[in-house]
Amino acid sequence: MTNPYPSITINGQPLPPQAIEFELGRLIKFYSQHMPEEQVREQLPALRDNAVEQAIGARLLFDEAAQRNIPVFDAEVDERVEEMKKQVGGTKKMEALLQQQKLTMEMFRAQIRSGRRVDKLVEEVVAAIPEPTEAEMRTHFDQHQDEYARPERAQAQHILVRPAGADEAASAAAKAKIEEIRARVQAGASFADEAAAHSECPSGREAGGSLGWFGRGMMVPAFDTAAFSMQVGDLSDIIETQFGLHIIQKTGHEEATATTFEDVKESIHDFLVHAKRGAALSAHVAGLKAKAKIERS
Repeated sequence: MTNPYPSITINGQPLPPQAIEFELGRLIKFYSQHMPEEQVREQLPALRDNAVEQAIGARLLFDEAAQRNIPVFDAEVDERVEEMKKQVGGTKKMEALLQQQKLTMEMFRAQIRSGRRVDKLVEEVVAAIPEPTEAEMRTHFDQHQDEYARPERAQAQHILVRPAGADEAASAAAKAKIEEIRARVQAGASFADEAAAHSECPSGREAGGSLGWFGRGMMVPAFDTAAFSMQVGDLSDIIETQFGLHIIQKTGHEEATATTFEDVKESIHDFLVHAKRGAALSAHVAGLKAKAKIERS
């Protein structure tokens, strides 16, 4: 397979493609939480370019932290190892994962130590960043007030039945199945139990059909229109979308509400702190790049 990335050396040392892939994975994960999958795919060329720059910046930070020999104590490494053991399910699973990655515990501890050095370097870089002032937070709120208002939203459960094929017989069978489910719910059967047993949406198996809270426009049009036109407690008629046949039970509704500065003051504080620290770190990395010999081919 052709390497989609340029060949890069930093101060004479090659930058492994795996480092760029790691950064690309992080970017895709982040953007997938904020935009539809098709938009993420459209953004892939730009994300690859960003991943290259982030991988270069990360390598320069690792190199600076190593050159300065920022101290990391064994107890810090021990603590992180224990945390990761708990995350993966114990010592044996940790050992199995290390074996899969062809890492010894000594090599793994060295990676943790290296990463902790960078963490401490970043902490130094952002340590002098001042706390946002009340005036800064109020200005941000005034400029972005609409973004902090809570829109109208609904809460619902649903059951999805997909036709087994594209022919009329499959469509008729799916409709008969969901009509039977709807009749049982009308007769008093638990919607959650019916969803767990029969829904072909993951929400059925995992959460009794619950979709949680969602705003207008988050669902496909036919589903959205039905959910927001229903009263809390209502059971919908059968709704057809490109995904199949649905029934909805509405479990909650909240009207749009304005938000005061005091309501979101803490969130604004955290956002501005994050933005200031990000800017400081970007400026530091830019300085490292300016001093480094970076060759691309």
